[in-house]
Amino acid sequence: MSGRRTSNNRIRGPQSALTDFLAANNISAAQISADYERRRREAQQQSEQEAAANGTIVEEDVEEQQPDDREETALQKKKRKRAEDKAREKVKEGKNSKKSKKNKKGAPDGEDSDAAFDMYSKSKPLPGQLENCEKCEKRFTVTPYSKTGPEGGLLCVKCSKEQETQKKKDAKSTAKKQAGPREKRRQTESSKLDGIILDGALSLQDLCIRTIANNIHHVEEFGDLPQKSIKTLGHILSKKRVITSRTLPLFLRPDLETLEMTDCGGLEAEDYIKIFSFSPKIQNLTLRQAGQFKDEVLDYIIERDIPIKDLKLYAANLVSDHKWIEFFTKCGHRLETLQLRELDYSMDDITFMHLVRNCPDLKRLKMKKCWRLSDRALGAIQELKRLEHLSLQFKLPTSAQSLVDLIMAVGFNLRTLSLEDFHDADNSVLQAIHTHCSQLQKLRFTDNDLCTDTGFTELFTDWSNPPLSFVDFSSSRSIDYNNPDGTEEAVGLGTVGFEALMAHSGSQLETLMIPSCRHIEREALENVFDGTKEYPTIKTADISFVKRTDTPIVAGIFKSCPRITKLTAFGCFSVSDVMVPKGVALIGVPNAQDSIIQEGGYDFDMISAGFGLM
Repeated sequence: MSGRRTSNNRIRGPQSALTDFLAANNISAAQISADYERRRREAQQQSEQEAAANGTIVEEDVEEQQPDDREETALQKKKRKRAEDKAREKVKEGKNSKKSKKNKKGAPDGEDSDAAFDMYSKSKPLPGQLENCEKCEKRFTVTPYSKTGPEGGLLCVKCSKEQETQKKKDAKSTAKKQAGPREKRRQTESSKLDGIILDGALSLQDLCIRTIANNIHHVEEFGDLPQKSIKTLGHILSKKRVITSRTLPLFLRPDLETLEMTDCGGLEAEDYIKIFSFSPKIQNLTLRQAGQFKDEVLDYIIERDIPIKDLKLYAANLVSDHKWIEFFTKCGHRLETLQLRELDYSMDDITFMHLVRNCPDLKRLKMKKCWRLSDRALGAIQELKRLEHLSLQFKLPTSAQSLVDLIMAVGFNLRTLSLEDFHDADNSVLQAIHTHCSQLQKLRFTDNDLCTDTGFTELFTDWSNPPLSFVDFSSSRSIDYNNPDGTEEAVGLGTVGFEALMAHSGSQLETLMIPSCRHIEREALENVFDGTKEYPTIKTADISFVKRTDTPIVAGIFKSCPRITKLTAFGCFSVSDVMVPKGVALIGVPNAQDSIIQEGGYDFDMISAGFGLM
C-alpha cells in the first residue's frame, strides 16, 4: 500500500527539449562538470610544468598578466576546439530529432537547441579562471566584475575601461544630437525675451565671441580684443555663471580703465583685490552680485588710492557702515557716479549723510532696494546740486512732501528721474515734476495707487520739458480688491493721461512701459495707435495686463511704430492670431503666429490689410 501511495504521489511535469536531448544521448550534467574540472586541472598542471622548465613563475594578476601567459598552448587550443565541434554536432543532430516534441510544447523551432549550443560554445569562465580578452587576446584572470565584450566574450581590465569610456561618449553624443533642436529653440526664445531677433546668419565677430565663450576654460588670454567685444564676452560668461578666479584674470590689463561684471557670485574677496592689483588705473567699475565684496577690499582701494570715479555695486552687504564712511571721506571727492543696490544690512541714514557731505561732485546717484534709508536721506540729497541722474527705491515709508522738497531742490538740472515704490506719493509730486523739471529725458514713476489720471494729465499738459525718450509708469493703478473695477475717477495712468502722454512725447519716445495700467480704455488705444499716426522712434513697448488690448490694437501698434523691435503683451488674452512683422519680437502671446524670423516675413501692408487699418 505504501509503495503504491509513494508512486502515486510522484508528480512529473513536462520536460524541456534540452532535458529530453541530454537523457536520450545518455549525457549527465554531473559528468560534464567533472570532465571540465579534470581538463582544467590538467591544463593548469601542464602550464606550471612548462613555466618551471623555462625558469619562470606563473603569477595570477587580476588586472594584467605577464607576456608568457597571454596565449593558450597548442594542445589546449586543440582540445578546446575538438570539444566545441563535438558539442555542435550533437546539437545539430538533436535539433531534427526533437523538433516535433518542441512544437507540441509550444516552443519556437531552434530555441532550445540554440540554448544548448550557447551552453557549450559560450559558457563563461568562473571567477578565478584564466581567459583570453576578446579584444586584445591578452590572458587575464576572470573576476566577478569582468565586463562582457560586443561578441559575448570577456574583457580585461584595460579594455573594460576603454569600453565604458566609449559608451559614455556615445551616450553624450546621442543625447546632444537629440537635444539639438530643443537647445536651439531654447536659445532662440531666450534671445527673444531679450528683444534680440536675428535676421540671417550671425556675423563673423559674433561667431568668434560665442566660440571663445564656449571654450573659455581653454583660453589663456584675450590678446588685443576691443573693449566692446570684451564687454560682450563678460555678459555672456556672466549669464553662463563661469566668472570665477580662473576666468577673471582674462579681463584684467594694466591699462584697464573700465570693467563690468554682471555676475560675481563665484568670486571671493581675494579676487576683488586682484582686480585692483592687476588694474591699478581702473576708473569705472561695475560689479553685480558682489556678495563677497568686504571691508578689506575697500581698505585696499583706500591704501592704493585707486582712482575710481564711477562705482556700481550690487548686493555688497558685507561692507560695514564705518568702512563706507571711511571710503567716502578719503575717496568721495573723486566720485561722479555711485550706484548701490540690494543693501539690506549696511548704509543707513547717517552713513548716507557722510556720502552726501564728502561726494559733492556726484552727477549720477542710484540707491535702489536700500532697506535702511528714509526721509532723512531724501532731505540730504537736496544738497547735491550737480545731480543729473537720480534713481531711488526705498523700503521704509516716506512722505510725499519729502519728495516734493527734493524735486524742488534738484529738479532743475535732472535728465533722469526714477521713483519706484513710493506708495505715499500723490498728485503733488507730479505737479512738482511739472513745475521744476524742464530737462528730463527719462521718467520712471511706478507702483503707486494714489496719483490719479487727472494728475498725469496735468503733468503732460503744457509742460515746458522737451519730449521724453523713456517713460515707465508700470503698475500705476488702483489695488482696492473690494472694488476691482476701480473708483469713478481713474487711479493711475488712465485714458486721458495716456493720450496726453503720447501727444507730448510721442514724437521722440523710444521706450514706452505701461504694464498693469488697466484704466486705459480701448478708445484711447485706438485713437493713439490708429495706423495713421506715426511714432517713428518707438523701439520697445510693454502693454502687459492692459486688459482692453486686443488683436487690432496690436496690429495698429505695428503699423504706427515702424521701428519697433520688441513688444511685450503678457495677460492680453484678447490677442490671438496676430501677424508679427519681420524683425519684431512679440512676447507673452502664446497663441500668436510664430514670430521667429523667417524668410519672407509679414510686412506692414499685409498686417494693415488683414485688420482694416489701410
